[in-house]
Amino acid sequence: MINKERLYNRIQELGQIGKNETGGVTCVALSREEKEAMNLVASYMRQAGLDVRMDAAGNLIGRKEGLNPQAPVVMTGSHIDTVYNGGMFDGRLGILGGIEVLQTMNEQGIVTLHPIEVYAYRDEEGTRFSTGYSSARCLMEIRRPDIFDHTDREGISIGQALRDIGIDPERVYEAVLPPGYAKAHVELHIEQGKVLESRNLSVGIVTGICCQSRGRFAIKGEAGHAGATPMNLRRDPLVAAAEIIQVVETEAAKTGTAVATVGKINAHPGGVNIIPGQVEFSIDVRDQTSAIRDAVLDAIYLQAKEICNRRKVELEFKVFNKDSVPKLCDADMKIVISGACETLGIPVFELPSGAGHDSGSFADFCQMGMIFIRSRDGISHSPKEWSSIEDCSDGANVLYQTILKLAIPV
Repeated sequence: MINKERLYNRIQELGQIGKNETGGVTCVALSREEKEAMNLVASYMRQAGLDVRMDAAGNLIGRKEGLNPQAPVVMTGSHIDTVYNGGMFDGRLGILGGIEVLQTMNEQGIVTLHPIEVYAYRDEEGTRFSTGYSSARCLMEIRRPDIFDHTDREGISIGQALRDIGIDPERVYEAVLPPGYAKAHVELHIEQGKVLESRNLSVGIVTGICCQSRGRFAIKGEAGHAGATPMNLRRDPLVAAAEIIQVVETEAAKTGTAVATVGKINAHPGGVNIIPGQVEFSIDVRDQTSAIRDAVLDAIYLQAKEICNRRKVELEFKVFNKDSVPKLCDADMKIVISGACETLGIPVFELPSGAGHDSGSFADFCQMGMIFIRSRDGISHSPKEWSSIEDCSDGANVLYQTILKLAIPV
């Protein structure tokens, strides 16, 4: 069993970097705070008896050597960056849980056939630059045009931010892992939702990472005076938008698996006594199958056209990243994690991940799996983000048993 007090104390200590008076943590990607956090995590890796290095993409890696150093590596880890005013568990649990697992193995004198590496990845959140640099993607040579040109609020580009912390953006793909490098990648993470809590469970086995599409509706009507325009003469785009937003909820709910969200809406010109002339709102649709996601989007669009025609307003609808595909967890990996739960007397329960994770980058590279633990009130990306010491311990112990099985003790 892992040392739960040591794990939890490290989570709390790491969470002091970038902490503000409200209790939130701001440790955004490629920042001074992230560099300080990486240094602290490196010290934990050394305390755990790991060989520590940083690759060309800025990934911090702690390695426990295997009896066969050439055998495929069992990888674990997560991201160290936070959103603005976020929490201390998102991402960090996966890094510190991995370190705790390997430190416990070393303290118990356990030797494995396969090497084991724990990774601290950079910029999974994509918060600072409105898109993610993602050092995990660099390992898979997932190249994106102009990624280094994206800038933050101060006009600092990703390329410049990398250079400021000693990483050469022209060399990050030197970190690419060769085919066959890894046997598996398993990530411990907080759920960031309410499913486990609603079932009074501490741990869940992830079935896969949902595919996601985002889009934008723009509806053009006719602005007018709120007092002088009779209801039957109005071409109000906001009322049309309200109808469409109800459709968004209904169509997603019909599937039983998809989720759809309208998180941003703007009405122009925005006066309290003016009928809007134009309305724009966002849409985010996710499911574990692209077919269901696409069917939901199509059904929403079809009904949106009918609503706008009936209300005599103009509709424009654009979909972004519709080529996103689900990242399913490996079937054998789920069996291994299930066995770990059974060994520990923890109920076996599966659930999908609606959020993206670093592990998704490895789905086509090696066996990929994820372990979720309960999030209090389902809250994440907030100072109120919290998971108990008992749940963190349960998750880390499942990770321990999983990695031990994959790395093959000798």
